[in-house]
Amino acid sequence: MKADSPERQRLLIQSMQSTLKKLENAYNNMIGKEANITLIKKRRDAVKIALDSLENAWHGTGFPYEMLDIFEARTVIVGILPSVKKQYQNAKEGSPQKTLLERRIASIEAAIESLDAHIR
Repeated sequence: MKADSPERQRLLIQSMQSTLKKLENAYNNMIGKEANITLIKKRRDAVKIALDSLENAWHGTGFPYEMLDIFEARTVIVGILPSVKKQYQNAKEGSPQKTLLERRIASIEAAIESLDAHIR
């Protein structure tokens, strides 16, 4: 995995943590409404594995996942990337939203790279 500065690593991990928190909140809100939670659960679980993979790559933390879970997480994360890129293209230049999406894209790309390292 390419070397990022400690500051960039921190920002990308924060971005992935933010994404996970949003998915966890969405999941919790949907549970009580008898909504179909399959997709949100799949994304939440994939982002958690991706976050753990980044922390493992950059900080040497544990990574207790089986190959099938890693592969599934990678597939889901790759599937999220196009919609985030589209949101980025539609965001107003210089806006905080554009910066947030830029970091989210970078964190997803870094997570894909770190997940790939576990698959090899």
